[in-house]
Amino acid sequence: MMTVACEKEIEKLNQAILECSSIVFFGGAGVSTESGIPDFRSVDGLYNQKYDYPPETIISHSFYQRNPSMFYQFYKDKMIYTDAKPNVAHMKLAELERAGKLKAVVTQNIDGLHQLAGSKEVLELHGSVHRNYCTKCGKFFDLQYIIDSDGVPLCDECKRVTAEDVKITIADPIIKPDVVLYEEGLDNRTLTKTVQHISMADMLIIGGTSLAVYPAAGLIDYFKGKYLVVVNMQPTPRDQHADIVINAKIGEVFSKITI
Repeated sequence: MMTVACEKEIEKLNQAILECSSIVFFGGAGVSTESGIPDFRSVDGLYNQKYDYPPETIISHSFYQRNPSMFYQFYKDKMIYTDAKPNVAHMKLAELERAGKLKAVVTQNIDGLHQLAGSKEVLELHGSVHRNYCTKCGKFFDLQYIIDSDGVPLCDECKRVTAEDVKITIADPIIKPDVVLYEEGLDNRTLTKTVQHISMADMLIIGGTSLAVYPAAGLIDYFKGKYLVVVNMQPTPRDQHADIVINAKIGEVFSKITI
C-alpha cells in the first residue's frame, strides 16, 4: 500500500505537470520490470544469477568477439522478452506526449516497449533488440530473424559455407544486435538529442533507475529546469537535489497521474 507521504508527493507531481509544458522522462530498468522484464541489479536480477561467466562479462564487446556462440546463447535466453507488453507507466508517458506535455522519453532499456505503447520521441541510449545488422554488409534484420536463427545468426546475403565442425568466429558475417555492450560507447546522435531535450526541459522525471550506469546517468546534469522528479523504489544519488521524490513502484505512481 502506498504511504501517505507518497500520496502527497504525487499530488505535488500532478500540480507540477499542470504548470509545465516541456517534460522529459529519463528511465531505466525499473520501468520494464512491471512488464515482466528483470533488471540487472535487484535481488532477482541478472547480476544475481549464476553463469559460467558474470553477465557483465558475457555482454561485453570483447566477449562478443571472442565467443559469439556463448554471447548469443545468453542474449537469446536472458535479454529478449517477446511476450512483454507495455505497462501503465509506458502508456501514461505516451498519453503525456499526445497531450503535448512530454517532449521526449530517454531510456536505458532495449525492449522497445515505449514505442509499442505509442511514444514517438524515444531516445534509446543503449540501443534496441529490435534492430540488428550484418557486421559485413550492414543489412538490417528484425528481432524475429534473430530468434529463429540456430545459434549465432548469420547474414543470409553474405554468409559463406562453413563446415559444421568449424567454430564461428568474428570473421564470419555475424548479425550484431544494435545494443550498446560493455566497452562500447553511446551513439553520438542519440547523446546530442538527449542533451538538447534535457537542457530545454522545465521538468525532468527520473524513473525506475538507480542512476548507477555511466555515462548515461551523467546526462541529467544538463537539466536546469524548474522541477526535478525522482520516482524509484530505492533511494538514488539525486534524491537530495530533487524537488519531488517518490519511493514507490513507477506503475502505481503513474496510474495516479492526471492530465
